[in-house]
Amino acid sequence: MQNHLLDIVEAQANEEPIGVYSVCSSNKYVLKAAILQARKDDSFVLIEPTANQVNQFGGYTGMKPEGFVNFLSFLADEAGFPKSRIVLGGDHLGPNPWRSESAQKAMEKSRELVRQYVEAGFTKIHLDTSIPCADDEVAPGAAMDDQVVAQRAADLCRVAEDTFQNMQNDLVRPVYVIGTEVPIPGGAEGELHDIRVTEVEAARNTLETTKKAFLSEGLEEAWDRVIAQVVQPGVEFGNSRIVEYDPGKASDLSAFIKEYDDKIFEAHSTDYQPLSRLKKLVKDSFAILKVGPWLTFAFREAIFSLSYIEEELLSGKASVELSNFRAVLEDIMINNPASWENYYDGKESRLKFLRKYSYSDRSRYYWQKKSVQEAVNRLFRNLTKNEIPIPLISQFLPSQFKAIHRGDLEKDPEAMSLHKVQEILKIYSKATGQRKLHLN
Repeated sequence: MQNHLLDIVEAQANEEPIGVYSVCSSNKYVLKAAILQARKDDSFVLIEPTANQVNQFGGYTGMKPEGFVNFLSFLADEAGFPKSRIVLGGDHLGPNPWRSESAQKAMEKSRELVRQYVEAGFTKIHLDTSIPCADDEVAPGAAMDDQVVAQRAADLCRVAEDTFQNMQNDLVRPVYVIGTEVPIPGGAEGELHDIRVTEVEAARNTLETTKKAFLSEGLEEAWDRVIAQVVQPGVEFGNSRIVEYDPGKASDLSAFIKEYDDKIFEAHSTDYQPLSRLKKLVKDSFAILKVGPWLTFAFREAIFSLSYIEEELLSGKASVELSNFRAVLEDIMINNPASWENYYDGKESRLKFLRKYSYSDRSRYYWQKKSVQEAVNRLFRNLTKNEIPIPLISQFLPSQFKAIHRGDLEKDPEAMSLHKVQEILKIYSKATGQRKLHLN
């Protein structure tokens, strides 16, 4: 059985503008929507949690790699979707979660991280060793030495290869992604004008240096399964501004990767890009499109809209306890500011706005909190027990109103929220064209 991602690489080598979008989220409803969209498209779905979300210590989701796979399997069974069409990826696997520790300790934990991901069935591994550890002598804001980064990546690849070799299963061999984008610290809006496309020489040096490190470790066959390199094509988003893809600025970079028949680019932070720009990214060999915050942003929009419907419909009814969802979310963010306070700035009125409506969507870190989950569940129960008048759906969820009238959507609160997320996934589905692939 061939890894579906190799089909993408082959299509790009044949100059077919086919790619794949990667759902970078651990949100239950986003994952449900992704599976439903893939079922509708008769395609596979690529889902990638990060090392911060899912790791051997549980990450901020509380899930270890095996637990995340079991969770996805449950969602797939619930949707009647073949689990063989879920491609599991691990995003930014490396020292980042433990960067405050020594390189030796952080790499020890990174090896165990990679081992557990591979054992759990993840077959797309992003090896990201670009983050300095506590005892790495790197000037503030400077990049790590390419040779150190490459050697650490090869180290982790060896763990992945040895782990897979020791497993007795019918999984496809893992494919690898190397490199990292140049991130804006905290996604600060004020720096968006400084977004720079990765220089060709920098991309070439990363590719060739990593290749040498792999070959020096006897990983020739694994190098053939390094399918993509993460670069910065010039796309980013801040709190309220989006930097759209400009093909002219990335033309040299695009031409460079086309020199390699077995390599493509992976683009991070493609959220909020228009369909036309996403299509151009795929055509220019940025064939793996990462999306995450836009999906939770859309889900948050849906839940906010449903909460307004709940208030219009049920306020004043003594027998009904309202979810008060928006207040619950605001309260837990204020009392637990670690996930947003270093990313938002301004006066309190500005902070209040950003906590709700920022493109960066730092509220996504709070969906797994018990009080937030309970509020969502109560909201869904209230709007299931009390039928929603169609005019209210038209007022607050106009696109879902149209889908209900077409007979494409049930008048169900959860179904409407999933549909809202699928509206974004449809954009990526159209941009990548992966439905054109023949699936086994």
